[in-house]
Amino acid sequence: MPSLFPVGVNVFKSLVVAPFAALVLTLSPLVAQAAEPIVIKFAHVVGDDTPKGKGALLFQTLVRQRLAGKVDVEVYPNSTLVGDADEMQALLDNKVQMLAPSLSKFIEYSPKLEVFDLPFLFDDDAAVARFQKREASRDLLRSMAGRGIYGLAYWNNGLKQLSANQPLRSPADAVGLAFRIQPSPVLEAQFAAVDAKAVRLPFSEVSKAMQSGTVQGTEGPWSNIRGQNAGLKQSYVTETNHGVLNYMLVTNSEFWTSIPFAVRSELENIVLEVTQTVNAEAAAINQHEREQILASGNTTLVTLTPEQRQAWRAKMQPVWKSFEAHIGADIMRAALAVNRR
Repeated sequence: MPSLFPVGVNVFKSLVVAPFAALVLTLSPLVAQAAEPIVIKFAHVVGDDTPKGKGALLFQTLVRQRLAGKVDVEVYPNSTLVGDADEMQALLDNKVQMLAPSLSKFIEYSPKLEVFDLPFLFDDDAAVARFQKREASRDLLRSMAGRGIYGLAYWNNGLKQLSANQPLRSPADAVGLAFRIQPSPVLEAQFAAVDAKAVRLPFSEVSKAMQSGTVQGTEGPWSNIRGQNAGLKQSYVTETNHGVLNYMLVTNSEFWTSIPFAVRSELENIVLEVTQTVNAEAAAINQHEREQILASGNTTLVTLTPEQRQAWRAKMQPVWKSFEAHIGADIMRAALAVNRR
């Protein structure tokens, strides 16, 4: 009887080996593609020498050291890839994978984040840091995940000052002036409370707006005041410490969860390390920029007495009540509880 073994071998080859070879050929482009590093485009609108700018570069450096060949971070500062007005949509479209916008940018997605815009809510940077460790603040970090925005960390940029082309010692001095703000109903109400006008403008347009007279003043931490007014004679800065300008480091939710777990875990560890550095250095950077602005000879510092600062606070504090229902009384109480008065 003729042997069936050779026939069996041939059948095996035709049924298993040939399809497997075809499958390998079919999958080979996907395998090659998977071997390519994951690209994270990190875009922001400020300079490399700001707290945010330094944080982005440190993140890039640490990823290059620890995840070489697996992840490649590309940093685009100063609106070179996408501007203020378009960055959120770019993130949702996965055209960029990482941003660190100010918290004002997120009110459309999570109105409770407006708590950070309320004027004179926090006594100092330390109070802000304490609040960010509270459960209410951590919940806010993840509050937009279902809408495509995954919060990774809070990056602090310091307390805000008022800058203008005239001295601002009392709320009456701001009457009729136009101040540049980020998009925020709270900030609009803040300036309306002192009978001033709020003008929404991208950060990159502030210098031009100051030169043209479209606005007569701005608000922001010292590092931003120096950056946005480079080359300008910004006559007066009033040290009000009236609010905070903090950022949220965010990524595209779908993109982030698609990263292999081990790689994503290492990225989250790096984010934590960078966040600690950014927040520790923010105060030092702002102090340095404050000294640089005053040393330039182009700016006069207006220092408020306790009574003068209280007058500003009294005028702006009614804004809290206006937004209590919108933000949530529980969140506002949690924020106020961190102050040590």
